[in-house]
Amino acid sequence: MAFKIRAATKEDCKEIFRMITELAVFEKMPDQVKISHEELESSGFCENPLFGCLVAEVPEEHKSKEGFTVVGYGLYFYTYSTWRGRALHLEDLYVMPEFRGRGIGKSILSKVAEVAKKMQCARLQLSVLNWNTPSRDFYAAKGAQDLTAAEGWHLIRFDGQSLDNLANDAPKD
Repeated sequence: MAFKIRAATKEDCKEIFRMITELAVFEKMPDQVKISHEELESSGFCENPLFGCLVAEVPEEHKSKEGFTVVGYGLYFYTYSTWRGRALHLEDLYVMPEFRGRGIGKSILSKVAEVAKKMQCARLQLSVLNWNTPSRDFYAAKGAQDLTAAEGWHLIRFDGQSLDNLANDAPKD
């Protein structure tokens, strides 16, 4: 099947948001999505964008059952390693179920890696849920290391009340 991977545009944000919600359902966390397509537009397509995104698009004759031609996306942002320098974090890699197994996910991942190399990033990193064995196997087959197993790193998060409490404890100017 023919498809192309291209840089997302502001006009793609409704489709990206649709797939973000599909991914959240797949990850068994549909209630965790708190953003809107408007927030994606204002955060990703502004003077200093907070993220970059690639989309997979199929021709009209191969559109999904629901009529979609944008069938996958990879959303990423830059981070910094004090040990290695520039890094790129792949927040989401998603392909609609009916389009999986056709090389779209691999192509998105490879294009994100190409972006990382062009920006002189030392590494590409991402997180995968423990139970998502197909994705873990997919990344491992492409050469990814599982840092939880290899180095013992744990992903830590502050949000909601814990983030508020921490910020409230900051020294006052």
